[in-house]
Amino acid sequence: MLNNKVKRPIKIVFYMLLFLMPITASFFTTTQSFAQTNNSPSYQVETPPPIYLPLIFKNYNPGSIEGDYVLLGWNDLGMHCYNADFQDLAVLPPYNNLWAQVVKRGDPPVVVTDNIEITYSFPDNTYSVGKSNFWDYAQDLFGLASPLPDNIGLTGKGLSGNLDVHEDHFAAEGIPLTEFRDSAPNTPYPYQKAEIKAFDETSGEQLAGLTVVAPVSTEMHCDNCHSDGQIENIATGKVETNILTLHDMENQDEYPIGHRAALMTQRPVLCATCHASNALAMPGINGIPNLSNAIHEKHSGKVPDSLEGCYNCHPGPTTECLRDVMSTEHDMDCVDCHGGMEEVSKNPQPWLNEPTCGDSGCHTNITQDQPLYRLSKGHGEIYCAACHDSPHAIAPSSEANDGIKFIQLQGFNDTLQTCTVCHLTQPTEPFIHD
Repeated sequence: MLNNKVKRPIKIVFYMLLFLMPITASFFTTTQSFAQTNNSPSYQVETPPPIYLPLIFKNYNPGSIEGDYVLLGWNDLGMHCYNADFQDLAVLPPYNNLWAQVVKRGDPPVVVTDNIEITYSFPDNTYSVGKSNFWDYAQDLFGLASPLPDNIGLTGKGLSGNLDVHEDHFAAEGIPLTEFRDSAPNTPYPYQKAEIKAFDETSGEQLAGLTVVAPVSTEMHCDNCHSDGQIENIATGKVETNILTLHDMENQDEYPIGHRAALMTQRPVLCATCHASNALAMPGINGIPNLSNAIHEKHSGKVPDSLEGCYNCHPGPTTECLRDVMSTEHDMDCVDCHGGMEEVSKNPQPWLNEPTCGDSGCHTNITQDQPLYRLSKGHGEIYCAACHDSPHAIAPSSEANDGIKFIQLQGFNDTLQTCTVCHLTQPTEPFIHD
């Protein structure tokens, strides 16, 4: 188990100095390594260079919006994890999301979708095949009629393309992003940078642009408990097959009709085939607990109710997916909002039934208009995440890349709070969230 307290220093001095650094400064990187187990490779993350290169477009100056339009963008989850190896089992596939809103600046500003096109790309992450073996097993895992095309995800999205227009926002869902950049295909880089750009659909003129983080990681440390010889002396040579062997030993007598064969004979196994998953919109099999309930109940009492406990399975002591202001400045962790393992194991609808900002007693004066923060809107019909950022990355985040967009928009890394980003003149009325 993990015992070391994860440290997330606040980089106040860092942000003060970055504007004094010349654009031509050298890019220094550091590498952190997670200790190896007997059959698991080390997990290394290259720290991003502490230099911001804002995306420049017509009539735009970083920190001083002068154009007619503003583009706001975010990832809706704050982290997406996927399996490092799909040969034997899969919990989650490569599947990332980008959301955006376009604001026509004015007094008042207006959210617009008509005659707008938004594109996305990952300049240093243009392919996924070869960085993941998902495409070798996707057809079997998901019962597809034909093999999944290279570098195309389950929803038909690639690593560049268009965000789809919805009533009040744009979204690209199911982007098959991996944690490896083209320039360093063997080094995990969990906070990938996407460039999103808004265009006038008729004239083709670029209206605005932004650099947005798409968080992604394979740092799920099943190896902490399921390496060879650790449980029931199971030693198949791989963590994944150790887990499947243990599952067969403990549960095969209760497998439902039509699924009686040992999982070890049915590889690759998609957990959500039997265990319902709202994350994948898969119904599972009646009478079998959903995947989140099953995993949290099985490990309740074995994994401590703490940040370090959660980081056994969620990314992770190196990735540090919990990186928001509540953790860095208010010493809150996963349990403060989600509860402990037993409480999470009793959630009837994981992913759809999650804590609201007022549940912990912290923000009782703020009312979400939807059950989920990521779907909620507030001031001016702007999504909460557009100004406050993604769940688990509420600004200011301790991850440097998360701050890039805020520096582009208002000149400093913090919650979007400069009224004239969207308003032409400074409002005289008090700010109201709702």
